[in-house]
Amino acid sequence: MIEIKIIEKPISINKIKEIAANQFGEMVKFVVDVEKEIIAIGGDLHADEEAILIENGSNQNDLWGINYYLEKPKEETVEFDSMINIRPSQNNRSRDVENDQIKKTIIKIVEKLINNE
Repeated sequence: MIEIKIIEKPISINKIKEIAANQFGEMVKFVVDVEKEIIAIGGDLHADEEAILIENGSNQNDLWGINYYLEKPKEETVEFDSMINIRPSQNNRSRDVENDQIKKTIIKIVEKLINNE
């Protein structure tokens, strides 16, 4: 069984690679809480990670699913593509994150919590 982890402090890229090796290889799924500035990682589905964050007090409106690619250039590591992002009530009608400010916040959180050195 795969364990979903909540990342609140910086984690090494090597740890992310270990998680990826047991799942999708060069990619891992993240759900980012833009309010608490934390990430859930390790689920087969973004919905699994979303559920864990909600169980731990996150608000669903603050949660966004992304894919993180380990082998791509820095500007291409984050892909905004998840079923949990489809939220007509928040004017987000696609799997993408349509709000540029939310995208910038997500990237900032990922860069803060994923130590690439």
